[in-house]
Amino acid sequence: MTPIFIGSGVALVTPFDKDGKINFELFKELIEFQIKNKTDAVVVCGTTGEGSTLTVEERLKLFSVADGVINKRVPLICGTGSNSTSFSLELASEAEKCGADAHLMVTPYYNKASQSGLVEHYFLLADKLSKPIIVYNVPSRTGMNILPETYKKLSFHENIVAVKEADTNISKLIKSLVLCENRLDFYVGNDDLISVASSLGCKGVISVLANIMPEYTHEMTMAGINNDCGKCAQMQKEVMDLIENLFIDVNPIPIKAALKIAGIDAGGCRLPLTVLSDSNCKLLEASMKEHIGKISSAMKTT
Repeated sequence: MTPIFIGSGVALVTPFDKDGKINFELFKELIEFQIKNKTDAVVVCGTTGEGSTLTVEERLKLFSVADGVINKRVPLICGTGSNSTSFSLELASEAEKCGADAHLMVTPYYNKASQSGLVEHYFLLADKLSKPIIVYNVPSRTGMNILPETYKKLSFHENIVAVKEADTNISKLIKSLVLCENRLDFYVGNDDLISVASSLGCKGVISVLANIMPEYTHEMTMAGINNDCGKCAQMQKEVMDLIENLFIDVNPIPIKAALKIAGIDAGGCRLPLTVLSDSNCKLLEASMKEHIGKISSAMKTT
């Protein structure tokens, strides 16, 4: 099985203008910036992309525009999951017409599901879609967690190919890797766990940090994947303060503030998300100054 990507996939922000509408010109520039700076995949309309507050029409236009800019240089991964199986299928089917190379499908939130319900949910989607599925497990947001034994069941469907694991339980990750026996590729969903996850055999990260440091995140992740664990760990430690401050408030509030500090005004977030407080802005800006060389050198290409 060929992985959808190996390395760092950016969980791309959705830029808005001053009126709260999508800034498609900046969106194109952000994608080009990512590709020029070694990002290995682009994720559109995930958590960081505020997919949950975008209309269906907005999401489909973002997918289509992204496909045109990317032009198959890297995989386009479209956030098409929801808490409704039928809606997920409808959205994902339309996303495939817009150029999606793969789907990022979050576990059903709010109504949730039993572990057997999860299997049925993902199997139905995988049966009916032509593009591969990355299962997205983020218990801090959905109120539910996929068990290793459930990953094992999912791994036997040929169209369920990967997992974005945003549970921080490393023991669970190890057990999941063992049970799936390379039938599922695992991507870590937490930037602070890149070095640990890559040393365990994960194929990479779907990253928030990559929005402002794409090349650094790529190189850090690839160091771990290529068994240079010392380099990966050192790079991880060097930016831990910044990673922590990128999650000082609810994602993507801090990363949008970080982009503005770096000179890229991607706008604010849609309600119910608000703006980063002045005190947290100061903390974020201070940590960014510590890494200004890595950030500013990348941002020059925008």
